Amino acid sequence: MSEFLEMFSFAFVRRALLAGVFVAIGCGVLGVFLVLRRQAMMGDGLAHFAFGAAGLALLLGRAPLALTLPLTAVASLVIFMLPERTGAYADAAIGMVSTVGIAAGVIMASVGGGFNVDLFSFLFGDILAIERGEMGLALMLAGGVTAFVFLSHSELFAITYDETAARTAGIRPGFWKRLLAVLTALVVVLGIRVVGMLLVSSLLIFPAVTALQWRRSFQGVLALAPGLGALSVIGGVALAVALETPAGATIVLLNAALLGGSLFLRPRR
Repeated sequence: MSEFLEMFSFAFVRRALLAGVFVAIGCGVLGVFLVLRRQAMMGDGLAHFAFGAAGLALLLGRAPLALTLPLTAVASLVIFMLPERTGAYADAAIGMVSTVGIAAGVIMASVGGGFNVDLFSFLFGDILAIERGEMGLALMLAGGVTAFVFLSHSELFAITYDETAARTAGIRPGFWKRLLAVLTALVVVLGIRVVGMLLVSSLLIFPAVTALQWRRSFQGVLALAPGLGALSVIGGVALAVALETPAGATIVLLNAALLGGSLFLRPRR
């Protein structure tokens, strides 16, 4: 216990925990809607695209988040536009955007002389290296996304379960679906800094699926999922520091352990 408390004496650990918890909460609340809408892999596709955007930013000598956030937000809208324009299903659109991002990232790395430390951190995350400015941005965006979702959860609930009824009630499903996609893009880019491009979708999927094992109501799941995400970050960082393992991978494995334990211990229905 003393070693655990001593961990908080380091400023970089406090920054990592604060930023990671806020990002996990944002991913948790959005993940509920994505899982229920069967669009959970959107986070994975956007993360792959963000890799290409980060490569472009580093090639141009810009801060990665300065280009990655807006370009990934645009990519999220493209994912919705492609099925309307081409007749392809949403999963095909996610695959196309994803592969374009990866290809662009590889080309940017090649032109720039190979993978540098910053681009490599986008693959696997580096939560313990989060700087003060990145922490502030994570708190602002993730906090704003979470607050907006809870204030607008009625509309998002409506389009998640019955778009026809939502349209009849005067809700515009197209607008809310696109807004949900943009919000997802924002938390995905922030989540990449926590667990990396290859693992960020776990912050969207695992807490939501785990919460669904314990709660029957929509409000109950929406309240529990972000808590589970925050718990996985706190526990994952603590284990990573104690065991000297990569923090991002440790967070993901703890998420998986929480789901596994829930499947074993959940009440029978």
